Amino acid sequence: MTASLPASLWHFLSREVALVCDAAGTLTWVDDRAVRLLETGPGQALRSLAAQGTEDKVDRLVTLSRDERVERWEVILCVGGQPRTFAFRGAPHEGGSALVGSLVTEDYAASLSQVSETLSELASLHRETERQQRELKRRADELARINRELEESNRGVRTLHAELDEKTESLVRAAEIKSRVVANVSHEFRTPLHSILGLARLLLNPANGSLSPEQQKQVQFIRSSGEALFELVNDLLDLSKMESGKATLRPVHFGAGDFLGALRGMMRPLVLADSPVELRFETPPADLALETDEAKVSQVVRNLVSNALKFTEKGHVTVTAERGPEDTVCFRVSDTGIGIAPEHHAHIFEEFTQVESPLQKQVKGTGLGLALSRRLAEFLGGSLTVQSAPGRGSTFTFTLPRVHPEVMEMVGMTERSQQLEPGRAPVLVLEDDRQTLFLYEKYLSRSGFQVLPVRTVEEARRTLQRVRPAAVVMDVMLEGETSWSFLSELKSNEATRDIPVLVVTLMDREQKARALGADEFWLKPLGEEQLLRKLAEMARSGPVQKLLIIDDDEVHRYLLRQLLRDTPYLLSEAGTGPEGLRLAREQTPDLIFLDFVLPDMTAFDVLDELKADPRTRDIPVILHTSRQLQEEERARLEKGTSTILAKHKLSREVAITRIRDALHKTGLGTDRGESRRG
Repeated sequence: MTASLPASLWHFLSREVALVCDAAGTLTWVDDRAVRLLETGPGQALRSLAAQGTEDKVDRLVTLSRDERVERWEVILCVGGQPRTFAFRGAPHEGGSALVGSLVTEDYAASLSQVSETLSELASLHRETERQQRELKRRADELARINRELEESNRGVRTLHAELDEKTESLVRAAEIKSRVVANVSHEFRTPLHSILGLARLLLNPANGSLSPEQQKQVQFIRSSGEALFELVNDLLDLSKMESGKATLRPVHFGAGDFLGALRGMMRPLVLADSPVELRFETPPADLALETDEAKVSQVVRNLVSNALKFTEKGHVTVTAERGPEDTVCFRVSDTGIGIAPEHHAHIFEEFTQVESPLQKQVKGTGLGLALSRRLAEFLGGSLTVQSAPGRGSTFTFTLPRVHPEVMEMVGMTERSQQLEPGRAPVLVLEDDRQTLFLYEKYLSRSGFQVLPVRTVEEARRTLQRVRPAAVVMDVMLEGETSWSFLSELKSNEATRDIPVLVVTLMDREQKARALGADEFWLKPLGEEQLLRKLAEMARSGPVQKLLIIDDDEVHRYLLRQLLRDTPYLLSEAGTGPEGLRLAREQTPDLIFLDFVLPDMTAFDVLDELKADPRTRDIPVILHTSRQLQEEERARLEKGTSTILAKHKLSREVAITRIRDALHKTGLGTDRGESRRG
């Protein structure tokens, strides 16, 4: 048996006890050491050597090692009648297993010492764990207390926020009411004030009769008071517009020299010939030009000059314009007046606020001029500041961008539109409001479209000469003109009639817009998702080339032609069913108008023929009839048609809307229409 073992197995079994078992666990070979230690030999079951209670573990060792290599399998075998621990490793061998077991020495003193150390460490760990648990509990209690305090604070904060929201809402409502009241009352004041001032001028005109010196003085007082009140009303209206965000920007290009020259002519009558105050206008650089709202710039500078003249008893008021940092322009109004203490610098820009002084009591201002001026300066993208000290005069500095930011944005947008971007569908946007144009560009630039901005109909025509847009978004109410004629022009011109047009405006004129050919109509304001979804649909939909009318009633065919006149549809007509089917196969129209009763066929017959032919089966059909349909007939027709229209209710708006709805449902467009015709 020994000689039959291979050399590799001898190497594997070269130390400690070596055993070979068959599949049942019976020893077939043992080495000398095994014979001596275990007092065993071939023919004995390995299980019989196991200490009591460990037989199953020995069986598992035999079973496992028969099929695979086993490492460090500890079993207890009897050596000299005493249980001893062996660490076995084994491997399969000729259907059984070969095992090598190493006797594990047992140093009890060392083991006891190790156990003692281990127990000591465990005790220490236990004590530390208890201490950490106590600390964790203390922290948990502290966190619970803090959470309770935070919850109480949160409740207080929520209550405070609710009160603040309520107060904010109340203040907003009050501000809105104030603005409406101010605007309405100011408008109501204007009419009687115009009458008072007009009558005062008439009374002071010698041509209308002479007044006594005392009467002339009284009428002059009436006129002066009326003019002061009229100025207050105008300031209130302007301030109300600024607060409500309804102020409009009307930028123009103008030179600073011409601007100050016009202002000089306007302000000189305020200074009397014998006045101790001199009004000076210094000449600005010849090439200094602005592009912003000239009227609002003039209003700010006029207010500053008027204030300076009021509070200057002698000396001069000087107006200058010069270049500022970062492409800005600085207008300065300096005076040699009474001056303003530093602690009042912030308050003078508040509404209805005036600094107490003897001169203030004489001039009696409204307290709105500087507040309005600062609002106007901010609206123009600039600022209004003051440098002053009592007895040293004041200098008000009005700094604003030389070119208004909106104008810069508009120029940039226009420049970007000159070069078409590959991969972006151009959309022509006809809109006179710059803010709306900026909004459209923001919406569309993120979604694969390129905005071509135009602010007038003439600009739109020029753009169409160089670019064919994927769609047109237009307002019909422009500053100084409407674009109804342009819409009609787009939809009646063969070159542009198939371009989808979306009308977005403030006036509810949907019927007129659709009658002129608009593909969609919406009221402002328009949401981004709504706009992009509709533009994507419209850009995909193609031009409608042909409509076919199958009707034996000549009068109704004529009526339908008139209803669809000046629309982008090309009409063909047939007076009988067979003729209509022939034209449908030859021309493959995009849509068919079908009468219910024909002289030789019914609508059911025509529909069956259309559906049976691959060339015509996908053509949408609008059934129009004057007959009262039975419920069964209507149900059957609804399955084969896009819609059913009563002839006596047909109008231009209804016809155009139903045509567009039918084409939209079938998804017909340029590509599909062209492929069908091919």
